[in-house]
Amino acid sequence: MRIAVLGNGGFGFAMAIAVQRGGHEARLWGHDPAHTAAIAATRVNALYLPDVALPADVLVTTDAARALAGAEAVLVAVPTQHVRATVAGLAGALPAGVALVSLSKGLEERTGARPTEVLAAVAPGRPVLVLSGPSHAEEVARGLPAVLVIAGDGGEALQEHLQRELSHASLRVYRNDDPLGVELCGAVKNVMALAAGIAEGLGLGDNSKAAILSRGLVEMTRFGLACGAREATFSGIAGVGDLAVTTFSRHGRNRAFGERIGRGETLEQILASTPKVAEGVWTSRVVRERARALGIEMPICEIVCEVLFEGLPPRDAVAALMLRDPKPEER
Repeated sequence: MRIAVLGNGGFGFAMAIAVQRGGHEARLWGHDPAHTAAIAATRVNALYLPDVALPADVLVTTDAARALAGAEAVLVAVPTQHVRATVAGLAGALPAGVALVSLSKGLEERTGARPTEVLAAVAPGRPVLVLSGPSHAEEVARGLPAVLVIAGDGGEALQEHLQRELSHASLRVYRNDDPLGVELCGAVKNVMALAAGIAEGLGLGDNSKAAILSRGLVEMTRFGLACGAREATFSGIAGVGDLAVTTFSRHGRNRAFGERIGRGETLEQILASTPKVAEGVWTSRVVRERARALGIEMPICEIVCEVLFEGLPPRDAVAALMLRDPKPEER
């Protein structure tokens, strides 16, 4: 297949390598001329993955028409808050009927929309799917084993086709019939990763991160069920699988962002110091607002928002969680 990857940050870069590793023709598009030209010249992504080389036969370009011409699938690896503007600007170059596969993990802050909803709105008439799961770019790019799930439009035949073509010896793709749940898992787990990072920054140890993982999964599932997702999705690859890796791995951007918060930096200081996007920052407020509207409790999400946006000291946040009213575990 000829597969275009939109977005040459860390994960887009890694997925272009994975696509080529699977025997396909990969084309990598980026919006930033200087960054994209540097990748094309050096075959290295100095900003995000400086230790991994891009194969010589992967096309790297800022020319959307060139990247998308004849594409049989398009992987959208653009930060959630930029999906709408980016893909709307490229819509005229998208082949008719081409499958759009979202790799983004978050919720649009302005509208609360999931990335696949945004894609369907700005590029109508094309099947839209989501590919998600525990898959840090650093490991995918190096060819370490990873498993993902694919879900969305186009019926079982299209899902099976993309599953088969995207899978290879170091990347296994499963099908899932709950695209809503898959996307909500990818979005809300980033909020929990921020909490885990804050705990790490405070030096609270592994027990605290295990507590965030287990109680975070409860919150994720509660939120997903209230939105209409299936419970089983949250105990699978896109749910507890992605939550586990983002809670404990040193590679996680949201976890690293939270760690800096726990060590005393402010939101503004961190945002000004790095080009890397922590999707959970913007998603946390969307999730909190929707949870309140749905009448469900999400104490970890609430506390993360208070720390990020309302000046609550991280240590006070921990005390607030630990001193909540006693209740049964299932609640």
